[in-house]
Amino acid sequence: MPPKRYDRDYFERWYRDPGTRIHVGVMVERKVRLALAAAEYLIQRPVRSVLDVGCGEGPWQPILARLRPGLRYVGVDSSEYAVELYGRRRNLRLGDFGGLGALGLEGPFDLIVCADVLHYVPAGELRRGLRVLAGLLEGMAWIELFTRDDSIAGDFHEMKRRSPAFYDRQFHAAGLVHCGLYGFVREDFAPGVTAFERGRERGRA
Repeated sequence: MPPKRYDRDYFERWYRDPGTRIHVGVMVERKVRLALAAAEYLIQRPVRSVLDVGCGEGPWQPILARLRPGLRYVGVDSSEYAVELYGRRRNLRLGDFGGLGALGLEGPFDLIVCADVLHYVPAGELRRGLRVLAGLLEGMAWIELFTRDDSIAGDFHEMKRRSPAFYDRQFHAAGLVHCGLYGFVREDFAPGVTAFERGRERGRA
């Protein structure tokens, strides 16, 4: 099977073709509203800055701009096609997850988004990227991922079918604590999150 290419055909198939698309506008907006509300609940003020890693064409940007005018949004994606098409309009930068540390991103960020990305990232790049992500975070990260235990539909090309325990170890090593749904905070922020929400901590009892 040829290497995966995030080109025009890829985005047409998974984002726009009614017969195969997995990204639907109303669902994306629900994710944006959920992540925004959760982050603002935790930091107790409006979100002012968002980093979107693996953003694709940056569909979160116009929704965030409408919901929080003036918010600073930075998107990062490895697709030359997406960055060429939307880079200037939506402030997208070319880069991959493992190379976040080389991009000179101006953090910290109130909200970091990484939706439907980590299960395609090789393990070494995942570890490097999570450490950088944690260092840029000053609020909540919304990290949507799927494991081998999940029943899903969509793009399986180059997907890494890993166990939930694998991801738990990676987040722990990066200093990130799960706080419900797809929300994560840094360990130094975690005391502000209830023990019940910190599911990983319950597992050690």
